[in-house]
Amino acid sequence: MSESLFEKYYETLDQAMNAINNRTFWSAYPEPPSGRIYGETAKDDGFAAYSARLNSPFNIDQPGTTGQVGDESSPFGNALGVTYPKANLDELFSAMNRAMESWSSASPKTRTGVCLEILHRLNKQSFQMANAVMHTTGQAFMMAFQAGGPHAQDRGLEAVAYAYDAMTQCPDRVTWSKQVSKTETITLEKRFRVMPRGVSAVIGCSTFPTWNGYPGLFASLVTGNAVVVKPHPLAILPLAITVEIARSVLTEEGFDPNVVTLLADTVSDPVTKDLATHAAISIIDYTGSSNFAEWIEQNAKHAQVYTEKAGVNSVILDSIDDMKAVSGNLAFSLCLYSGQMCTTPQNIFIPKDGIDVGGERKSFDDVAGAIVKAMDWLLGDPNRAVEILGAIQNERTVDRIEQAKSAGGDVLRESTAITHPAFPEARVHTPLIMKVNASQKDLYTHEAFGPIVYIIATQDTTESIALAADIAATQGAITCAAYSTDDKVLEAVESATSRVGVPLSCNLTGSIWVNQSAAFSDFHVSGANPSGNATLCDAAYVSNRFRIVQSRRPVTS
Repeated sequence: MSESLFEKYYETLDQAMNAINNRTFWSAYPEPPSGRIYGETAKDDGFAAYSARLNSPFNIDQPGTTGQVGDESSPFGNALGVTYPKANLDELFSAMNRAMESWSSASPKTRTGVCLEILHRLNKQSFQMANAVMHTTGQAFMMAFQAGGPHAQDRGLEAVAYAYDAMTQCPDRVTWSKQVSKTETITLEKRFRVMPRGVSAVIGCSTFPTWNGYPGLFASLVTGNAVVVKPHPLAILPLAITVEIARSVLTEEGFDPNVVTLLADTVSDPVTKDLATHAAISIIDYTGSSNFAEWIEQNAKHAQVYTEKAGVNSVILDSIDDMKAVSGNLAFSLCLYSGQMCTTPQNIFIPKDGIDVGGERKSFDDVAGAIVKAMDWLLGDPNRAVEILGAIQNERTVDRIEQAKSAGGDVLRESTAITHPAFPEARVHTPLIMKVNASQKDLYTHEAFGPIVYIIATQDTTESIALAADIAATQGAITCAAYSTDDKVLEAVESATSRVGVPLSCNLTGSIWVNQSAAFSDFHVSGANPSGNATLCDAAYVSNRFRIVQSRRPVTS
């Protein structure tokens, strides 16, 4: 197969590999939803393309189709009405194994070029993708565009770059000579082939289907595996569009499109357990609840499993210079996408006797009140509020708010419903903020997914650090934030969080938040605590998706 696509995108790949090695800021795909970047009609074209998908079958001509399924409803209030192919697993996987023969025989350069072309075309459809992500996940448009489009594409490119580097560390052929006696030299030609593990399953989540799905999809695809994409039943459309684009590129480049397939289901008739335990599956990438991730780990031992699970993220307040700067930063972190990000803080630990603020002692209630006040201001304008909060993806998350309120503690800020100016039926709720004591561990030591915040009174910062670390070690955590004017305190927090595998952010203010994770620089999930067993993205994430198989033959003169 031709390697022309590799040459076309080599500069992008090279820059990605340099960014990974240097860990500095770089992005291949622009994040502003600007007509000057994507074309003056791109926004309207994207919305029109999305709208044309609604109330229609999503046609993918793939083997094993036995009907149509689909039951997606927008968190902003309308049913999507899209249906997708329902597949017979045995027939689907039989076709995928046949398709994988030519795909795995292609060179790493060829596969890399194809993956880069898929990413390029996904980028061109970022406005269509933004609408699809928005109306399946509940993300506000700006987040849906950035996280569902360019940021997700960067994560996919990151996986491709890591995988290309891993695949090419061994040459494809060498001449090997060894003198075994004065009169005899053995000379062999040795060939080395990168061979895939087999069919890979990417099991998507309902909140960030592309951002969390693309690393596994592209890591498996570029290393020669066929990939079946199994979206969450409430967020199928973004990954269906992805599969459609991937299949189109594969076909154009002379490959069987069944290298990438879609497996859709509904909440009432799920297929994920059948998928995960199917003998044809060799790799599983899963993002979602800890309970189901653990089920997969226990029941899919025949497969290489990569998981991102739930976590309980903490903030440790010890001392600060500027209350307004810190409280404003935290308020935005807590409100962004209604706390439905896996990186959102849940627990804020504050010593019961208060902290130093700009050299002045402020009580626990003063500090907690400042956070509440900052949130009040941030959400005071309904038009601004809905663009920060988005909508709540699942009705069960709304129920969880009331459950948290009634479980115990003191309410510092009620969760209230907001009417969305453009979508009156949208599920929009402000965060609930509860005050609890450190001794009330049954309330805050498990994940309370959604707009639920606990402000916890501890004996001192030492106890705050110990509690945050212990929760991470037992329940998992994906982020931790610490605020202190004392470097020794920050060193203590960093030591504690490092031991339990939690990335730490210190003294963040302004337009950088603990929720954010930058491709090519930040390692998302460490794989070193119960929040997940893998990192997006590092060498370990890609290297076990393939094997190098050699052949050798004598060289005759």
